[in-house]
Amino acid sequence: MNKITYILQLCLLWVVAVSCNDFLDENPKGALSDDQLNTPDNVEKMVIAAYSGLGNDHYTEPNSPWPYGNLRSGDAYKGGAGTGDIQDFHFYETFTYMRDDLGTVDSKWYRQYVSISRINNALSRLNAVDETDFAKKQTRIAEMRFLRGHFYFEQKILFKHVPYIDETVPVEEYITVSNKQLSDAELWNKIIADFRFAVDNLPENNEQIGRANKWMSKAYLAKVLLYAAYEQDDKNNVVSINQEKLNEVVQLTTEIIESGRYALSADFADNFLFETENGPESIFAVQHSRNDGTLHGRLDWGAMLNYPMNPEYGCCGFHQPSQNLVNAFQTTAQGLPKFTDFNQTVISTPEDLLSRNIDPRLNHTVAIPGLPYKYNPEFVFQEWWNRQPEVYGAFMSMKEVVLPDCGCFEKVNPFMSSSKNRDIIRFDDVILWKAEALIELNREAEALPLINQIRERASRSTSRLKDASGNPTGKFVMAAYRPGVNCTWDNEFARQALRWERRLEFAMEGCRFFDLVRWGIAAEYINSYFEVEKTRREHLREAKFTKNRDEYFPIPMQQINFSKKLYQQNYGW
Repeated sequence: MNKITYILQLCLLWVVAVSCNDFLDENPKGALSDDQLNTPDNVEKMVIAAYSGLGNDHYTEPNSPWPYGNLRSGDAYKGGAGTGDIQDFHFYETFTYMRDDLGTVDSKWYRQYVSISRINNALSRLNAVDETDFAKKQTRIAEMRFLRGHFYFEQKILFKHVPYIDETVPVEEYITVSNKQLSDAELWNKIIADFRFAVDNLPENNEQIGRANKWMSKAYLAKVLLYAAYEQDDKNNVVSINQEKLNEVVQLTTEIIESGRYALSADFADNFLFETENGPESIFAVQHSRNDGTLHGRLDWGAMLNYPMNPEYGCCGFHQPSQNLVNAFQTTAQGLPKFTDFNQTVISTPEDLLSRNIDPRLNHTVAIPGLPYKYNPEFVFQEWWNRQPEVYGAFMSMKEVVLPDCGCFEKVNPFMSSSKNRDIIRFDDVILWKAEALIELNREAEALPLINQIRERASRSTSRLKDASGNPTGKFVMAAYRPGVNCTWDNEFARQALRWERRLEFAMEGCRFFDLVRWGIAAEYINSYFEVEKTRREHLREAKFTKNRDEYFPIPMQQINFSKKLYQQNYGW
């Protein structure tokens, strides 16, 4: 459908609407009954509508976790046209002026529950269909429980205490379900139960790419168990680590690794290119689309603000890597991370990258002035492509964006985005989850080859990191950990190595803040980051993380009011 036809149709609908007030005030003469809706064909449509929640996105409260997991972690600045441009994101980044009445936080809560509502609707109708009429009934139920687990997991790590509503709760009773009806552990168990059901009832291979299957469910179950293993008190302090859950994480991740179904991509870059999406490393991804019969397709609206300001793009310069993050990619002469003194040396120019030892993942993650943008040596990133470099510096994020000549790219004036998929779970995640669980079980020797596997792939991922003359764009020096040769691999060192590896492997992908909270180190880490970074960026001058409060968003005041004060505010707010 072209844009002119679309506009004409909107105008016609408006004319009909304003000229038929009397008609609209009439009670409907009929409505579809549940019996009419609860047919195999209609239930399939309900399932598809539930899946669409993964892509029903908006840049002010995106499904992509970058505003929640990167801005709040010290890995990224907000970017854009100063601190007032989507000011709520500035509050996320600095914490100091966070409030319980921010519109974007309320909208995020609302959008999550719209998706959960669609899933519950589909489940209630699936339960009503006879399996003799619909052979896929059990599979579709398991798919919906997988999706519900996903959305509740996201709610859990954002808000901690949320009302748990499933398909057995009548709509008119939603208002009676408190966000404190379940304890912290009980809410985790509800989410875990959905993924266990999915593991037990989904086939290893489902019909279409993007549909949930048994292996995706095992991976997500491992992820949720890992988070739930770090048990918190009412003030968000980690007070114990559940060994039983960690052992199950090891078991599940081992099954996935040994299945042979997934593998690390040969080049780290393959995870961030449209041309190589749904590759061997992708386990669960949002399947975006273009030219699919809709006006703009199912584009990645979560990345819509994150493109440069040059003519080929045009807007809006959000999501800029912090100086601290860029500095963290430096390595020692032995090719290991500079754990203690990385932030004493600033990396900002192509000359810096050629004169200092660098982890290649920096050039896959961060756009630096004077270097090729998104692997195109003829398309060189410039400082003026940033919207306000005097506020947010000269770096930009690259993983989520595409080149302007990609067949997946589309402008939605004044914005733009692409139909490139967004991975939610990759195989590198699974490998590092297993390593983390092993380290916390005091089995760090078994974690060593897993972490080295990730590092070795990264060290080989340099073929695309060349300038127009074919020369390397950095002095790439990276090595595996070799106990007794370049390190002492005890439990403390292994934990440090694992956490560093997760930061660099998933930099700018939105998971860093949630890692810090899971490990119980968010307050100390982020305030230490602010101490130095506020000397580099004026907009961070008043930034401060408040321990026992800022680990989670506040319950939105509008939701508390809607519940007639049934919902209780999170601790510290």
